[in-house]
Amino acid sequence: MKYLATLFLSSCFFSAVAQQRQFDVRSLSLPKELAYYDNQFSGLYIAQDKLFLLSESRLQDKAEAKLYTVALADLDRKLADTAYVLPYQKLPITNLARLRAKMTALGQRYEGLEAMLLTKDAAYFSVETATPSANCYLLKGHLGATAVELDTTFLVPLAKPVATDGSHIYNAGFEAMANVNERVVAFFEYNYFPRQNYAYEVKPSAGRSQRPPRPVPVSPVPFRITDMTATGGNHFTAINYFFKGEGDDAVYRTPATDVATTKLIADNGGFKNYCRLIDLELKSNSFTWKPLWEFPVPYMSYNWEGIAAYKGGYFIINDKYTPARPYRTTLLYLQAQK
Repeated sequence: MKYLATLFLSSCFFSAVAQQRQFDVRSLSLPKELAYYDNQFSGLYIAQDKLFLLSESRLQDKAEAKLYTVALADLDRKLADTAYVLPYQKLPITNLARLRAKMTALGQRYEGLEAMLLTKDAAYFSVETATPSANCYLLKGHLGATAVELDTTFLVPLAKPVATDGSHIYNAGFEAMANVNERVVAFFEYNYFPRQNYAYEVKPSAGRSQRPPRPVPVSPVPFRITDMTATGGNHFTAINYFFKGEGDDAVYRTPATDVATTKLIADNGGFKNYCRLIDLELKSNSFTWKPLWEFPVPYMSYNWEGIAAYKGGYFIINDKYTPARPYRTTLLYLQAQK
């Protein structure tokens, strides 16, 4: 009986693997300004027939608050002609310094913009703060033709979930957002708490009413969620990344009791970087997930931070970290195999 059960589970596993989607990885060269590593891109989004690239905008490092756009028509041409040089537009983000000053006055230390969500009426950005800070923040602005103007009255605190001992998860913020029924749902980077894990739904008017975000249950997800993109029918594809770092980064390791997951990151008695795409589904007011696709080994060690679904595939971008120096921005298109 035990043999039959094992055989059944094994057949289910291999059937699931066989059904996972496959992609061809295409690397797109970027103009010098976009390829500059210290843009530290932290999110991608498609709107208005453009791909938007969000810079982390680390004001504390004297970085400019900005995002860039590239027309989808130009990206299509680039995919057809690799020698084509992509045109682009830079959009400054105004009023971020004023909002950072408000965070500082509240005792919270700004570290950068981590996620972006664009609607027909507004542009939303999540702010990551230093590990000891209790809150991250949601910002809202107007997306204009030449700039993004942030609303200085809209500063919504997003309380960081904490470990059972009350400590904060190292280097974790709200790195992904989704538009669900015209409401912003923010996902924390770490979703492997032993108790319930949650995403947080924010009403667009929350900046003025200060109503607390509504928790939405999420099935435990190991490692990190670093960005996500809607794919239709209450499904979202997310980047699920593990960095093999020591020290405080060890919080992202899975316990040895989770044998199947730990096997993904184990490497000769130590650990290795690992990255995959997962499919998140909203059903009955909670999110569940399943694995979708593993990155090929040469791309496992890039710190992938942005994803945008396009024509059955995905644009993917890193912040700046690559397997070896010199660091650079890398933009991929994952093209679905037919």
